[in-house]
Amino acid sequence: MQECSYLMHLADFLFEAGMLRKTPRTGYQFLGSGKESVAEHSFRTAVIGYVLANMAKADIARTTLMCLFHDFHETRIGDFNYVNHIYNTSTPRKAMEHALEGTGLQKDILSLWDELEEGKTVEAMLANDADHLDLILSLKEEEDMGNPYASKWLSNATKRLCTKEGQDLARAIMARDHTAWWVLEQEDTWWQHRGKTGKSRPKPSCGATS
Repeated sequence: MQECSYLMHLADFLFEAGMLRKTPRTGYQFLGSGKESVAEHSFRTAVIGYVLANMAKADIARTTLMCLFHDFHETRIGDFNYVNHIYNTSTPRKAMEHALEGTGLQKDILSLWDELEEGKTVEAMLANDADHLDLILSLKEEEDMGNPYASKWLSNATKRLCTKEGQDLARAIMARDHTAWWVLEQEDTWWQHRGKTGKSRPKPSCGATS
């Protein structure tokens, strides 16, 4: 019976994880363009965390997992943008505790969550930078497509980065057009044959800019 209860709590936890697909990131209301769910943000943040940890030769698993769960509490409290934070308060750790209750995952996930909140370890700093870099990537996309406010947001977002790896990656992001990986680097024959050239994609040069 105890095992059955444990499995039901795990099922509940996984259903709750799915709520992040339905939870919007609210800052885009003020930017005026773009949209994404918390789940979409968390996925790319985890990918960025993996990349940064690999660059820094830090603990890849810890960094990536911190990124993966960094906004999990938003299943219960939602995403607060900068204006919301002026007027609203919340208890994100309590939300995490309740979400993890009975799952057997409390020790591992709460430990990672607390480490990220304290922000003292290399992995925590990399994970925090990954969070900011995901926003920077999204803002760069919006800037490339003509949103004038994205540039103002970008100038502030890049100042929040605290690791060399994060700063280096941000410079590379700012120097690239967001479509370069599939549009700008292709030869004319690639377009004529709808990508069916049989050739590998050319590698970007270090000096390439948007």
